Amino acid sequence: MSRPKNQNYKGHGLSKGKEREQRASIRFKTTLMNTLMDVLRHRPGWVEVKECQEASGPRVADTPVVQREPKGSRQPGFVEGDWDFYWCDVSWLRENFDHTYMDEHMRISHFRNHYELTRKNYMVKNLKRFRKQLEREAGKLEAAKCDFFPKTFEMPCEYHLFVEEFRKNPGITWIMKPVARSQGKGIFLFRRLKDIMDWRKGTAGKKLTSSEAQPARSAVNPPGGHDARSSDDQKDEIPVENYVAQRYIENPYLIGGRKFDLRVYVLVMSYIPLRAWLYRDGFARFSNTRFTLSSIDDQYVHLTNVAVQKTSPDYHPKKGCKWMIQRFRQYLASKHGPEAVETLFSDMDNIFIRSLQSVQKVIISDKHCFELYGYDILIDQDLKPWLLEVNASPSLTASSQEDYELKTCLLEDTLHVVDMEARLTGREKRVGGFDLMWNDGPVSREEGAPDLSGMGNFVTNTHLGCVNDRKKQLRQLFRSLQSQKKASS
Repeated sequence: MSRPKNQNYKGHGLSKGKEREQRASIRFKTTLMNTLMDVLRHRPGWVEVKECQEASGPRVADTPVVQREPKGSRQPGFVEGDWDFYWCDVSWLRENFDHTYMDEHMRISHFRNHYELTRKNYMVKNLKRFRKQLEREAGKLEAAKCDFFPKTFEMPCEYHLFVEEFRKNPGITWIMKPVARSQGKGIFLFRRLKDIMDWRKGTAGKKLTSSEAQPARSAVNPPGGHDARSSDDQKDEIPVENYVAQRYIENPYLIGGRKFDLRVYVLVMSYIPLRAWLYRDGFARFSNTRFTLSSIDDQYVHLTNVAVQKTSPDYHPKKGCKWMIQRFRQYLASKHGPEAVETLFSDMDNIFIRSLQSVQKVIISDKHCFELYGYDILIDQDLKPWLLEVNASPSLTASSQEDYELKTCLLEDTLHVVDMEARLTGREKRVGGFDLMWNDGPVSREEGAPDLSGMGNFVTNTHLGCVNDRKKQLRQLFRSLQSQKKASS
């Protein structure tokens, strides 16, 4: 494993002793009433902090009580640490982060400006900038490793650039996506400029989203920065209706004639230095209807979001529309051979790392923050992976029993890595289903510091879609940690 270059790195699991004492009881808060709440309530030693617990009246749902203080001052009677761990939503972050004092040990589930990666327009802007930087510093070959997102234009500010590109390739299909909505809301496909004119008048996309159409709300971005008030997964507020126009992948890889994309989980514990973990489990989300380009208005053909597919007349709630990623990997290996599959999954590793590097210098890396990202990847017929988007709040609501088990294990292992109990040494390369893939540099599967000069024998420490014997690994890990503790005492 490559050693971190920054030896002053604290608070992210590398050295616990003096910085984080072991805590017998962890006080947690969350407003999410789904799989996450089940996991938090069943975690040994964790105690829920009830919202509005000081109030004599009934609990007010989804309205967290926070201790506020003006910037640069402390209010009299301010209570430090009424919680230790808060899995917050992005609206709480936006309104309260800058006014909340946090002790050394406290953790929250988002980085302050996570939207730099999770809003579709900012993600593309940062990736384009990073690609230009790589070309200047390392050449075109290295920059080409960032060519994993479709040609994209922000609307309406890049409308004229889009029209120029559109006229170069008449007849191809484009997809319009609102930059800050989720679950397939507001998305439509088009092949004519007239459809863009309809969109600018507010009448486009009705065939896809008539039941979800919401009025646009205007907002002003702060000078010199991005709008901090919105996120791709913000459900309760529609920000300014900017869209991206993106070239549609017309040759998706099909299984049983149906389109799908992959949901993959990446946990980031720090941006400076970058420390990221990849989860072994994930799933492929399928459309209910066979793929065709002759009907671009049919949402059940083109949008794989579960929120869309579950409204289909032939949707099966128990069966769902998902394959575990292990099954997907085995299917590809049987069709194309293990070498082609290794190349594909290595290309996906490249997407995860390059996308995180593209925002590394702009994300505010606070030691109190971590982020569990949901990556959406599309595979084309040439087995090339394409990054569609990154979600700051991937759905934690289960659509089937298998889905519930996956998300329960994912969240349990996330809490193990976040390590509120301060049990880990910081030298772990695997915790449950998570594998450390980047630690201020690539992490090798082999023990010891690898020779990175030629990268000849280097194999990245990632196991996406491989066997996830997490329970066995956790037993061995914590038994070993306990033995080390006894030996040192």
